Amino acid sequence: MKRFTRRSFMKSSLAAGAGLALSGPLSRVRGANDDIRVGVVGINGRGGSHISEFHKMDGVRVVALCDVDKNVLEKRAKPFRGRNERIDTYVDVRKMLEDKSLDVVSVATTNHWHSLVTIWACQAGKDVYVEKPCSHNVFEGRKCVEAARKYNRIVQHGTQQRSSRGRAAQMAAIWSGKYGRLLVSKGYCCKPRWSIGFKPYQDPPEHLDFNIWLGPAPDQPYHANLVHYNWHWFWDFGNGDMGNQGVHEMDVARWAIKDSTLPRSIVSMGGRWVNGPNFKDQGQTPNMELSIFDYGQTLLVFETRGLVGKIDEFPSKVTNEFYTTEGVIRGGKFEARQGGKTYNVEPEDIHVTGGGSFGSFIRCVRSRKREEVNGEILDAHLSSALCHLGNISYRMGWEVPFNTEPKALGDSDVISDSAMTVLENTKAIGVDPAGATYRLGPKLRFDPEAEKFVDNPAADVMLSRAYREPFVVPERV
Repeated sequence: MKRFTRRSFMKSSLAAGAGLALSGPLSRVRGANDDIRVGVVGINGRGGSHISEFHKMDGVRVVALCDVDKNVLEKRAKPFRGRNERIDTYVDVRKMLEDKSLDVVSVATTNHWHSLVTIWACQAGKDVYVEKPCSHNVFEGRKCVEAARKYNRIVQHGTQQRSSRGRAAQMAAIWSGKYGRLLVSKGYCCKPRWSIGFKPYQDPPEHLDFNIWLGPAPDQPYHANLVHYNWHWFWDFGNGDMGNQGVHEMDVARWAIKDSTLPRSIVSMGGRWVNGPNFKDQGQTPNMELSIFDYGQTLLVFETRGLVGKIDEFPSKVTNEFYTTEGVIRGGKFEARQGGKTYNVEPEDIHVTGGGSFGSFIRCVRSRKREEVNGEILDAHLSSALCHLGNISYRMGWEVPFNTEPKALGDSDVISDSAMTVLENTKAIGVDPAGATYRLGPKLRFDPEAEKFVDNPAADVMLSRAYREPFVVPERV
């Protein structure tokens, strides 16, 4: 790390909305050629893609739409009505889940709703396609796994690279060892995330049910930076960009570490720097963050940078790299450490259920073969949990001067270069390193089997949250 300091710079109904109690069949009996009936929840942004993907499939019908914004609901329902197709609309997902004829619930809500809808849907006997990250915290993700197992549901995650044959073949090539032993699996989430400014507190618009939008989160006043996108940058609702775009690349980075679950330690650094007054805005989550996860013989390094895309020195970068004892794999190329020669990576054969993310999910809904799900809920939980763990170290950190050597990060060249890049990237908005600080988190030891921190009750508290009644993720699903 010496170089660092030298560089300047329900039976079938819901019980008061708090959960479901079931007895009897979990779903109606369906033949291989019967229509699968889908309800989509959260339809403003990514939910629109869910609607269109399912709508174009043979043997699949989108029959229900749910959103807390009545304007969005009407906009998405209008094309169905124009085609004389029946479509049921709901503001409250609890009401939608009462429909016994519904087979699948597809979830594209805010992050803090993902797990609760998934659990409720499993309890109601529905299969689930849930967007990334599947959870808002580590506790929720494990409860999603438990619900899927208990109610024998097919649950697939919106990490689409799990449905890529090319990506799966690359993972198998890394596992083969013919390119050396994997030392560092690195992910990048470097997309433009500049200032969101400040929005005043005000009454929510009449077309928005803000109480349901808040759901499990603490009660608080409305402001326009929450609805419909910038909620990503507030801890009560989102997980920063590492838990937004980044979970895709995080999933690939963990996938490359064969048979990996969760790490034995985590440490993060970073900050939120924006091109606003005093480099502050209303957002809370870091837009520059580096997290290190120790898997023993392999490190998982994740670099999140949002001050990109405006100057050549710091372009957008969303990708993965794999450093081995023999070289580095970037894209489909292997760059040998000795001799500097570059070769095409020769893919290894590995099974992937065809049909893309949505098509493969429907295939598994029909076959009931959980082992063939691309991005099954257990993998979803583990990869999402990494994002949460990295954020916990960051949030428990303290401000230190830019010239502070972050020894806890480790002495890998890959880590050193990433740390320097994160801090130097701040010059894109004119941060003066002489007087600036960054947040350096503690190195937290973790027990992957118990999914708890080691001798750290304060960190354990951040594995879950206090839930607002009746929107409670239950201890027992």
